[in-house]
Amino acid sequence: MSDPSVSLPLSSFTGAFSPGEIKRILETALLTNQEPLPLSELRKLFDDELSAEILRRLLEELREDWEGKGIELVTVAGGWRFQARPEMQEFLDRLNPQKPPRYSRAVLETLAIIAYRQPVTRGDIEEIRGVAVSGPVLKALESRGWISAIGHRDVPGRPVLYATTMSFLNDLNLRALEELPPLEELGTLLEPSEKMGSMELLSSS
Repeated sequence: MSDPSVSLPLSSFTGAFSPGEIKRILETALLTNQEPLPLSELRKLFDDELSAEILRRLLEELREDWEGKGIELVTVAGGWRFQARPEMQEFLDRLNPQKPPRYSRAVLETLAIIAYRQPVTRGDIEEIRGVAVSGPVLKALESRGWISAIGHRDVPGRPVLYATTMSFLNDLNLRALEELPPLEELGTLLEPSEKMGSMELLSSS
């Protein structure tokens, strides 16, 4: 038997709200929140009366509504959010010329190892890099919110296991680890003279 909902208009499932009203409410909530909002949070706007599937369909329509504008609606690991399109960033930087923090080669190599080999211990990182990993290196990544301890490996000494976080995926505009870029593209985070560091370490291990 065919699903009768397929042939019914969207308005049949949105209760007291019209699709246009729902999109306006979603748009307002997303534009006024700095962090991505998952569907579970967006459903609270409507007392959980609308299904996740209906909201997803309307969010896709809202995404299309913003096509061609300087702002885009995207999905990342943490949910849905509005953000400036990449080509607009150079203009926004003129209003806020503060330079983003620059991380050392050791910090970025460590991040690359954790991202592509997770979960890993400090010993795993040291084996790949060939040098000791200092506490400040891991602390810098934890403070940035890009990595966290997720448990311990069941071996003598029970070393801490590290993995990347949802914030890491959100900051890279990714929905899942499977969307990580090829390793050579991660090199663009490094200083020009150091771009090959992490790639050579991982590709040769």
